Amino acid sequence: MKLNIAVLPGDGIGPEVTAQAVKVLKAIAMEFNHVFTFNYALVGASAIDKHGTALPQETIDICTKADAVLFGAIGKTAFDLDPDAKIRPEQGLLGIRKALGLHTNIRPIIAYDDLLSKSSLKVRQIKDTNILIYRELTGGIYFGDRSLSEDGNTASDVCTYHRFEIERIAHQAFKAAQSRKRKLALVDKANVLESSRLWRRVVLEIAPQYPDVKVNYLYIDNAAMELIIRPRQFDVILTENMFGDILSEEASVIVGSIGLLASASLGDEHAMFEPIHGAYTKAANKGIANPIASILSAAMLLDHFGLDEEAALVREGVDKSLKLHITTPDLNNKYDNISTTKVGDFIEDFINNPDETNLNFTNIHLGQSTII
Repeated sequence: MKLNIAVLPGDGIGPEVTAQAVKVLKAIAMEFNHVFTFNYALVGASAIDKHGTALPQETIDICTKADAVLFGAIGKTAFDLDPDAKIRPEQGLLGIRKALGLHTNIRPIIAYDDLLSKSSLKVRQIKDTNILIYRELTGGIYFGDRSLSEDGNTASDVCTYHRFEIERIAHQAFKAAQSRKRKLALVDKANVLESSRLWRRVVLEIAPQYPDVKVNYLYIDNAAMELIIRPRQFDVILTENMFGDILSEEASVIVGSIGLLASASLGDEHAMFEPIHGAYTKAANKGIANPIASILSAAMLLDHFGLDEEAALVREGVDKSLKLHITTPDLNNKYDNISTTKVGDFIEDFINNPDETNLNFTNIHLGQSTII
């Protein structure tokens, strides 16, 4: 298969983790005789620094011509400390989602057996957790009208949803539930918000079309609590833009590190794949950023194109790296010199030698990540 992949490394740790995902995709291409072409573009703070905008037209053009987009992370401390900044890195991410029509965000939440002790939660609570969050991506408060009074003392952000936006992601979430445990939870705030009441009405209307799926309706505050207390009760979670953002970040506590959470953002014509974490600027260029979320995002890219065997091999490599503690400091207290690059090297080597099981730790510590 030939794929043209746009690569938007972004800011902070984005370039470091994205480089490992590209490395893994190149290994897959070599092993399975695919041709993957990578075209790089600027977004976020790096684009602001060079072009004065978080999303240059050149970046949009590269992405619209690509078969898929691999995204890193965006953000910069200087902007975080300046609430009055007119141009912000986050505008690049929101802008590319809008430009590509990426309306459905899918975020897997999986508690790996080898990492159960890394979570702040009790093992008996989180073991066997496997959740798929369907987050609507182009509507809601993030894209609504916003205003600030002339005196700067009153601000508003409007949360707007249209029926068609809810319907299209609801159908996808129901279909996903049918292929899993046949359970779907709608998370809203229908007791307070009119937009949430529309979500609930639409899902109630759609649900009879999927009689084999059991639907549960939860308010966001209750869902946030239940996600921590009893995460295994969830299978597919369907929710709006901001609630999905918050819940998936909360769910990182279950898996032990936000550096493990990948995502796919899908539209009718385009697709983008990215870790859910931010730029974590203070960790940039230190070799401590966890690349697994970016690598798992690359696996979701392979899934999207029906390359199931290839995606499975990437995930096997991730599983092996976790089992052998070939992980960055956020998860690793056994070896103190496993860097971002070494994790990528190990998974690359696993793809090239999937039948080998013993790691040459001497080579790992010398920076060679070789399986023997």
